[in-house]
Amino acid sequence: MTATGLEALYPFLYADGGALEALLEAARCSTEAKAAEITELRAELARAHGARLELCARQMAGRFASGGRLLAFGNGGSSTDAQELATLFLHPGGRLPPLPAIALTNDVAVVTALSNDVGFEVAFSRQIAAFARPADVAVGISTSGNSANLLLGLEEAARRGLLTVGIAGYDGGRMAELEFLDHLFTVPSPSVHRVQEAQTTLYHALWELTVAALAPAATPIPAPTGRAETRGSN
Repeated sequence: MTATGLEALYPFLYADGGALEALLEAARCSTEAKAAEITELRAELARAHGARLELCARQMAGRFASGGRLLAFGNGGSSTDAQELATLFLHPGGRLPPLPAIALTNDVAVVTALSNDVGFEVAFSRQIAAFARPADVAVGISTSGNSANLLLGLEEAARRGLLTVGIAGYDGGRMAELEFLDHLFTVPSPSVHRVQEAQTTLYHALWELTVAALAPAATPIPAPTGRAETRGSN
């Protein structure tokens, strides 16, 4: 990141004077502003996506109840989000039941072999073609929504009958153009930092709602009513 970019994010570090009290006050104000921004963004997401998150979670619960697994994937920071999402389901801690989940970026040998021998764009789709079963769930996480390997992975998942879930930022990018996607959740913020923070909240909520839907007292899980009706942007 350039100095200009850093100055836009942390202007108090570049202010004239440099008095300690002024620096600390500027840092406090900056922190409070960012906290208020993400708090409002999360509230906005709850209003926009709450009902569809619950529907998605109940359909995911239905897949798990039928023996399905979660296949999560993403690039860079979204790769670590995919790994965390898989960990939430597989090793939730406490008394919550473990559920089968795999992050497709975990096997470095497979990812690098596919990327070197074929192309990075097939790093996820080839794994889905090999491992996926129709009862599974595919969750692709992307900040931009434009990653070619992510889009191909979701396409392969849809072709094989998986429940497909996309989590993207901004306006959803190319992911928002996928007609076969069952569920799309976007974070409408111009800040990559707020997008990634809010995406973490989204998939944690999705996990909690899925576990709740699997509880014995949960209401029956509805069948999908058509891909177009379960999608959403912002």
